[in-house]
Amino acid sequence: MFEEHLTHCELCPRRCGANRAAGHRGVCGAADGLRVARAALHFWEEPPISGDAGSGTVFFSHCPLHCVYCQNAPIANGSVGADISVARLARIFLELQEQGALNANLVTATHYAPHAVAALRSARAEGFRLPVVWNTSGYETQETIAYIAGDVDTFLTDMRYADPSSAKAYSHAPDYPRIARSALSAMARTDAAIIVRILVLPGRLDEAKENVRFVHEMYGDRVTLSMMSQYTPPASCTGHPELERKVTPAQYEELLDFADSIGCDEYFWQDGDAAQESFIPDFFDLEGVLAPSAAAASSPW
Repeated sequence: MFEEHLTHCELCPRRCGANRAAGHRGVCGAADGLRVARAALHFWEEPPISGDAGSGTVFFSHCPLHCVYCQNAPIANGSVGADISVARLARIFLELQEQGALNANLVTATHYAPHAVAALRSARAEGFRLPVVWNTSGYETQETIAYIAGDVDTFLTDMRYADPSSAKAYSHAPDYPRIARSALSAMARTDAAIIVRILVLPGRLDEAKENVRFVHEMYGDRVTLSMMSQYTPPASCTGHPELERKVTPAQYEELLDFADSIGCDEYFWQDGDAAQESFIPDFFDLEGVLAPSAAAASSPW
């Protein structure tokens, strides 16, 4: 079904050219199949995303970036997740709608873009009507943004680095600053709403400020900024001791003050206790991924 996109994969900016259709794995770790780690209501996104009902969040396994501080490492490296069909993914979207979700929130789905689009269209044929959120690291090609644009209502995208050396050290992607800005320009050409998350990393406050300035000056009210203080230090970040600490409240306040000083006074901000592991879902139970009969069959009880 997806050979056009997977035979020589260029869905993400790595453009690794892997023949995923033949079962070869790309830089992201994915082959031809579809792997999902969790599908459940999530209440800790920005207010218009989670609302009171919760966002119908689908976490996809594997990832093109490989960040050294990844808070979702078990799913990013593919060790957690279940291989499912496009038909099952379509059913998941419908089940989230039945649970009262405010939207369908696709987290790190870039490398599964053809599968996701096919599942969304199949679900819509069966009565799926929820708006769709494309929840991304910002490491996207303009071609993939154009491909999914007609099926996405909101882009929830990151802007993590302004310095290529930081992007290289922490995400093995020195081109991230250029790519993320290019992807944002592609998103801005669509009809979708856009929320840009500014993740503050320890010791990288100046980069966060630079990204705030860029987004505000370039896009103004077209984009809503979300200032993220939730960086959670991993248990071990080998070779990067500077990342083994939280962002201080004073540093976060400095970012908010900077945003105010340049006239960016409409943005989302987080409470001081956002950097907690309790806000990270438990991915190991595969909640919502398997069909009820399959989940029962796999239970040890």
